[in-house]
Formats: sequence, structure tokens, C-alpha cells
Amino acid sequence: MFRISCFADEISPDINEQVRVMKSLGIKYVEFRSVWDKNAIDLDDNELAKVKKVFDENGISVSSIGSPIGKVDIDSDFEEHIGKFNRAIELAHLFGTNYIRIFSFYHKDKTLKECREKVMERLKVLLDIAKREGIILCHENEADIYGQQSDECKDILETINDNNFRAVHDSSNYVIAGEHPFDALKKIHKYIEYVHIKDSIFGGEIVPAGKGDGQVREVLEFLRYHDGMFTTLEPHLVLAGSMRGFSGEELFTIAYRALTDLLKELGIEYC
Repeated sequence: MFRISCFADEISPDINEQVRVMKSLGIKYVEFRSVWDKNAIDLDDNELAKVKKVFDENGISVSSIGSPIGKVDIDSDFEEHIGKFNRAIELAHLFGTNYIRIFSFYHKDKTLKECREKVMERLKVLLDIAKREGIILCHENEADIYGQQSDECKDILETINDNNFRAVHDSSNYVIAGEHPFDALKKIHKYIEYVHIKDSIFGGEIVPAGKGDGQVREVLEFLRYHDGMFTTLEPHLVLAGSMRGFSGEELFTIAYRALTDLLKELGIEYC
């Protein structure tokens, strides 16, 4: 059985609207990224308490902290970034999840070879902190970071080689990077912890799952025996920004139906 989660800020910046739509669709999990147009790690303690109260009262569990950690240049102030990472860990503990989504740093004009050593060093520092806190880091393939392509993702995962450092598979991001997502998946499948559900057309738009070149059907079929795996809905059907995307209620609902239709077609149970 798969567990459907979502980036609820794709629905609305308002926490009550997010929860209303989630409940109408039967979604019980959220990858917590932002509310009120503020990233989760930038919320103050009072704001976090309000979010937690709404989630708790409505039976919503946090599957992962959808942090922006690693979405900074490799030469940026790392101590400052560690401060943000520590805040993400506080959120993970507060909301009862052991997953934090991370990235592997922008590198601007540097080649992959020039920045590789520093990327690995910084990821290992983050991992050491995470392990002390009982946190699993989940690296997402993403445009313009070291781990944009599957070969670099494989390099990261094999170099780090730790049970507390895993992978998030995002089919759409591989399409945007010019790769066939199922080929990418096969390179690193043993490291996959969960998947993001969005789809894209090569050289074109982002579309609901199964409507593009993201091979989402093949990915789900391949991973079907990962019992309890989160499939996190991240449609990006209106906006695909560097820090978050947006779909709105109507398109988010269409994206949810596209995912559940695929799961039903494949005979994969979900909750």
C-alpha cells in the first residue's frame, strides 16, 4: 500500500484552505513546505503552533519537512545554512516525522568536477547532524544543483552510502533535465525512499501524472512493493518556482485524480 501525501501549499497559502481540500480528497499526509507565503523553516514558534493545531485537529500527519536545505550556492555561508538546517530538524521533531527533503547545492559557473568535493563534504556534515537527531535526509533531483542528473545522484548516494541518506525520485525534474525517468530510477532504485508525483513533456509543459514523458506509470509499477511508501503530490500546474509551485484547488484535484487513477489501474492500494 502506498500513502498519498502532498505539498498542500500547491492548493492555497492559507492553512485552512489547504486542509479543507485535503480532507475533501481524503489525503491524510502533507510534505510541509509553506503556509501564508512563508517557508516552514521561517515560521516563528507561534505560527508553527497554529499550524500544528490545525493539522492535529483535522487528522493530518506530516510525512516530511519539504525544506529548501541545499538550495543555495555551494560557496555560500555554510554556517548560516546549518542554522536553517537545525531549524528544519526542530520542525521534524515538532511534527513527528524523521524525513527532511534536501538538495545538493547550486554551482553557478563551476563545473561538476570543480564543485564535487565540496558538495560531498557539506552533505556529510548535514548527515552527521541528522544522524545524531534520528533524521533521514531525502535528496531530491532538481534543476541546476549538483544532483540534477541521475549520474550525479548515483554518485552522491554511493559516496555518502548511509541508511540515513536516501533519495526522492521526481520524474518531472528528470524530464526537465533531458533524461528518461525510468532509466534514472533503475540506476538508484535501491536508495529510493519516496517519490514526488508530477509529470512533464520533453521541452514543454508540466502536466498531470501519466499525461507526459515522466513514465510515472512505469515508476509506480516498479516501486509497487515498497509497502507504505509516500507518493507525494506536487503538481506545479500553474507555477513551477525555484522554492515552491502552485496549482490551485481545481487543478490540484485534477492532479490527485490522475494519480489515483494510475494507482487503481495498476492495482496498487493507497490511503
